[in-house]
Amino acid sequence: MATPQVERTSVTIRGLPANAPPLRIALISDIHVAGPDMPPERLEEIVAQVNALEPDIVAIAGDLVSEKRTATHIYTPQQIVAPLGKLRSRFGTFVVPGNHDHWFDMPGLARELGANGITLLANEAVVAGPLAIGGLDDAYTRRADLRGTLAAMEGLEGVRIILSHSPDPFPRVPRGVPLMLAGHTHCGQVAYPWGGAPATMSDYGNRYACGRVDENGKTLVVGAGLGTSLLPLRLFTRPTIWLIELRGK
Repeated sequence: MATPQVERTSVTIRGLPANAPPLRIALISDIHVAGPDMPPERLEEIVAQVNALEPDIVAIAGDLVSEKRTATHIYTPQQIVAPLGKLRSRFGTFVVPGNHDHWFDMPGLARELGANGITLLANEAVVAGPLAIGGLDDAYTRRADLRGTLAAMEGLEGVRIILSHSPDPFPRVPRGVPLMLAGHTHCGQVAYPWGGAPATMSDYGNRYACGRVDENGKTLVVGAGLGTSLLPLRLFTRPTIWLIELRGK
């Protein structure tokens, strides 16, 4: 598989100091640890690539594992999560559940995430540096509670952002939350060379399928993911790490 490409974008957000250095968020998603294409050894190399970007926050938008029938090896929760424990950032690593995580062993993954110092957010919120991060549980399996997550963010200090596995909750996110980060779509995984994809696993088709979307005063960034599901291949979609710089107005 190809080395992940680093996509960069800058988002200007009211509430951050205008004269401060930008806050750097590394977004990864859809790691799908499984043989043959994403063994833990390959994930360790990607973790080193993320650390070299020197992020302030690492956000993981779900689907740590793949239990696809074509897999040559299915790993344990400990083997899946251990490389992620080596991620380094100033304010921590935060992850939300994906549909494959629930289908595999969410309790086992949750135990290993906690043991490795990674914060799991499932319709919960936490302060990380100057941000208040709300983490949605998986919308694809109907576990997301946007209202409850927004309620959990009330009273927390910091600029509000949402981390979600699926991008589909984005239209319902209020304008008071200026940034949402997501994955799930793989940018199609198998895409057309001229853009777009025949399948995105999103109710909105290609509208929120890939990359940055600015809409109704809010910004959405959807990662292409790192691994694969169903089949261990990608076509016209490279694995991606997003580096998002937040700058104050």
